[in-house]
Amino acid sequence: MDKMLLRRSAPTVAQKSLRILLCVAALVLLFSLYTWGITQNPPGFFLDESATAYNAYLVSRTGTGEFGPRFPLLFRQYAVSNPTYINPLTIYLLAITFRFLPPSILVARMFAAFWMFAACLLLGVLAKRISGQRTIGIIVAGTALVTPWLFEIGRLVWDAHFSAFPVALFLLAAYRIQSKERWHWQDIAMVAGSLAVVTYGYFSGRALAPLFALGLLFLATTKHRFIGVVKTWLAYGVTLAPLILFNRSHAGVLTKRLYEVSYIKPGMPWKEIASEFVRCYLQDQSLTPLLMTGDAHWHHHVQGSGGAILFATFILAMAGLLLVIARRWRDPWWRFVLYGLAASIVPGAITDWPFHELRLMGYGVFLLVLTVPALEWLLAPDAPQRIPRWQSEETVGTERRPPKGYEGNVSRPIRLSVLAFLLTATLLQAIDFQITFWREGPKRYFAFDVLYKAAYDAAVARPERPIYLENGLWGPAYMDAYWYATVEGRPTSEFVRLPYGAKPPSGGIVLSSNSDCQNCEVIQKSGVYLLYRAK
Repeated sequence: MDKMLLRRSAPTVAQKSLRILLCVAALVLLFSLYTWGITQNPPGFFLDESATAYNAYLVSRTGTGEFGPRFPLLFRQYAVSNPTYINPLTIYLLAITFRFLPPSILVARMFAAFWMFAACLLLGVLAKRISGQRTIGIIVAGTALVTPWLFEIGRLVWDAHFSAFPVALFLLAAYRIQSKERWHWQDIAMVAGSLAVVTYGYFSGRALAPLFALGLLFLATTKHRFIGVVKTWLAYGVTLAPLILFNRSHAGVLTKRLYEVSYIKPGMPWKEIASEFVRCYLQDQSLTPLLMTGDAHWHHHVQGSGGAILFATFILAMAGLLLVIARRWRDPWWRFVLYGLAASIVPGAITDWPFHELRLMGYGVFLLVLTVPALEWLLAPDAPQRIPRWQSEETVGTERRPPKGYEGNVSRPIRLSVLAFLLTATLLQAIDFQITFWREGPKRYFAFDVLYKAAYDAAVARPERPIYLENGLWGPAYMDAYWYATVEGRPTSEFVRLPYGAKPPSGGIVLSSNSDCQNCEVIQKSGVYLLYRAK
């Protein structure tokens, strides 16, 4: 009889298929809302976005970027006298997209938003696995989706949008193995692979991934687990071999970018480096940008829209931190999470920009993970009352018990009221952020090279060819011209990039990122960009 009831209650194949379709439809709808208006805010297309998208398009058609061999390990960025190299992962992933979809700002921005959207969902999956509660997974994923820090960076096409996804992927892989006594090769491959994705995904990952790898020692509570950690290190080391070989053939590539954005310089005394590191490390933990102002860089954050994360999220994260220290300190996983929180600040602390959201993306991810213990406590059932001696033994142990370490005297209705208040505060602040984001975000003309497009349109509307591209005070804007030409299906042979300091021929039409020109006839001025005829 029981078996018959179970068969009747079990969902049929049709019911399972319907549920899957409904889930997919819900995700598509949610992603559509998440990316609504993505081509208008941010406005225009920033220079670094053009470089990423243009290189991805070239790889999708020829296998090479703007410079260098086919399928390079790192991509040279811009035709300048002192070039840097950018990470390959996002360019190759976007190149795959461009193999099936035509290049456009919409496709590029949707691609960027997809990876941040996926990172938020992965955080929800991680929270569900940690807590064993679907409700907590939904709350964490929803909170991540409305967090300004993640939402804004997810709309940028250069590799910054990818920085949260590999961190969430690594945490998911690490949690999968943390309870296993023996780590099989599949487990080791997943963790080492996720560390490689962190390394090759974004500039800060080169510092963050080795720190994460070292932190795996917190999970090595037995001899077999320690052997698993060593094997993971070896596997991860293999993935670094191409990077090391590339650095040998291109001397200083790995440190060049660090020297450009950091206070760390060759020959600088270690005492000075250590002192500056401590100052920057403490500076990046300031609550003012975290809760009030956000990143001061207009590309990363709309000024006046509030902090990087929401107040309620911060309260939950701090409550989770206190719960871990007070009740879960003996748990290797949570010790690892605390270590990861501290380590995630290092990429920002070794550079001289205060609270750089892109380099501190791991910090934001770990703060969201730390909300899980607080949510577990708030949703836990009341501790069972002491069983009277007269009570039947059959009923002992049938009460629903709270998670181990979360028993307390605060009644569940009170805790649920606190949770309801925090979720309401999250929703209200998220709405307030969105209002400001949509009111002020489209005004970022200068930050996203909006006015370059008007000068470009004026240039291509004229009959003269070629159009000379002059890089001036406002950077190598020739890349914007190449990208817009690609989107329009216009051959880039219509343009000639002038080397720095070179003069265009007399009578030539010049599209310049200089604000003025000498011995020229100005045709159109658009912000800091200039279209002129050389004399």
